[in-house]
Amino acid sequence: MLTVGTSGTARAAGIVGVRVWPAQDYSRVTIESDLALKATHFVVDGPDRLVVDVEGLQLDTALRNLVAQVQPNDPYIKQVRVGQNRPNVVRIVLDLKGHVNPQVFNLTPVGEYRYRLVFDLYPDQVADPLLAFLEKPDGEILLKGNGPPEFVPNTRTDPASKPMLQTAPDEAAVADNNRPDRGDAFARKPPSVARIITIALDPGHGGEDPGAVGAGGSHEKDVVLAIAHRVRRKLDAEPNVRVLMTRDADFFVPLNVRVQKARRVQADLFVSIHADAFVSPEARGSSVFALSERGASSTAAKWLANKENSADLIGGVNIATRDKQLAGVLLDLSTTAQINDSLKLGNAVLREIGGINRLHKGEVEQAGFAVLKAPDIPSILIETAFISNPDEEKRLNDDAYQEKLADAVVRGIRRYFAKNPPLAKTRLTS
Repeated sequence: MLTVGTSGTARAAGIVGVRVWPAQDYSRVTIESDLALKATHFVVDGPDRLVVDVEGLQLDTALRNLVAQVQPNDPYIKQVRVGQNRPNVVRIVLDLKGHVNPQVFNLTPVGEYRYRLVFDLYPDQVADPLLAFLEKPDGEILLKGNGPPEFVPNTRTDPASKPMLQTAPDEAAVADNNRPDRGDAFARKPPSVARIITIALDPGHGGEDPGAVGAGGSHEKDVVLAIAHRVRRKLDAEPNVRVLMTRDADFFVPLNVRVQKARRVQADLFVSIHADAFVSPEARGSSVFALSERGASSTAAKWLANKENSADLIGGVNIATRDKQLAGVLLDLSTTAQINDSLKLGNAVLREIGGINRLHKGEVEQAGFAVLKAPDIPSILIETAFISNPDEEKRLNDDAYQEKLADAVVRGIRRYFAKNPPLAKTRLTS
């Protein structure tokens, strides 16, 4: 039996809210209260259950509402039962769909949240993003010496489908791709050797962390997820591109885990998608950011980086299990080469976004964003528009504008690869 929390409270805590966040990565249950809660928990087999006894509570309508929060498609939770186990102790039983590794922990007040008691239910075997690629049916597995296996998608047979880039292009192709009017074009000739490009798309925030909230009630996490799905569909249509999304639904992913996922699949690019906010509703425009090792390029960039880096506190990271050593490595290994490549990518994307929306600043800005600290992956953070600006909030929720944004991001990626083809990593013969 494990115990978390603080000592008993003088009065029964009041429940502020209960929430359930189902996802393939893990399912989360959150109980928010006006006082810190003390909880003990244990797992029961046959059938699988997680039992949590919460002290300092009286069963009320808010807690009973937890039962209705569980969705049929939750990967891990079958149903929830709550009851008054004994005076001032409420027992919560989660009937599970299989064995899980639970984490039960407390979060102190931050932002708009009061005290939170969190149950995170992880599968026995944490999903490996690389294995997810390997399990795709439309490709083959490529083994490289002693290195990890790589998934190679099959090329399309449609002659109109052209790869996003070709490796080792001839001099004529290079010259053609470098022409000003060809910067965002595909290679003209179908290659005999095509490079498989892996792109990590990172919709910001999620789950307990809504990100910025617009005057009309729009949540940044929802807007950027919708835009990221559009970008993914467009990239998936390319014959030599595979896409990893750090989250594909409404759940929270710690900043360092987002980077880990991209590195695990050996991503060629990392593109984090956000919607900006400021205290003044007049602020407007799109921005692109890259990492900086020498301080932020502006006071506003530093402020934004600090705000985005607080996502772990708001989203709710279990400090007891966080890989602090890895987080330090990501800080220490950031290289000048990665930043230079990130600036090239950022400029290519910024140029395209500037064609559909006003730019907040006409150059790529830099700051110490934690999510951009993969030492070996060119990484950018796109602030698509200011969700705190009423006009731009409306545009961010417009399907047509989301499509234009997605097209602009893809064109920027094409432009970057046309001038900066990556080193050969995966070979695909025609």
